[in-house]
Amino acid sequence: MARPEIFGSARSTYTRVVRMVCEEKGIEYTLNETTLGSPELRAIHPLGKMPVLRHGDVELFESKAIATYLDRSFAGPAVFPLDPYLAALTEQWVSLVNTVMDRTLIRTYLYAYIGAKTLDGKPDRAAIEAVVPAVCEQLGILDRAVAQTGYLVGKEFTFADINLMPMLLVGKRHAGPAIVDHIVPGREQGAFS
Repeated sequence: MARPEIFGSARSTYTRVVRMVCEEKGIEYTLNETTLGSPELRAIHPLGKMPVLRHGDVELFESKAIATYLDRSFAGPAVFPLDPYLAALTEQWVSLVNTVMDRTLIRTYLYAYIGAKTLDGKPDRAAIEAVVPAVCEQLGILDRAVAQTGYLVGKEFTFADINLMPMLLVGKRHAGPAIVDHIVPGREQGAFS
């Protein structure tokens, strides 16, 4: 079977999600570094976003679709549960993280540290302080969700955890969310580091 090619950036949280799926399942892959809107991305993603996947004749965009394809196409530990309820819970957490938490934790909070700078070049403290209540609320939701088993869904590591981890690992540099300690142990290499 051909080696999957991932087009994106190692710095992208969603490219990292796809890489984590490969590493969790033991899939050898090639990461082709590129920038948003590049011809390689536009050839597969209509908006030129990352990541995209090419695997033989298969071309896919959007990390969730790519992860589903990889999980069903390759041997290794399943990252999407087969049980209907656990599968639905995985989808639930992926939806919440992608539609709400990414916007809060990455697009607003983290970008205020690394992107939006004040005239003196320092992080935008006003933007950071404005979003802190939402960050605390959302991290509290996550802490409660993993309190019993250490995972978002059931008693096993799933795509719900993988999809969240890059956001937390990047955010930890600035906020240090305790939840990272619940779902990272034993996975501190490659895309997980």
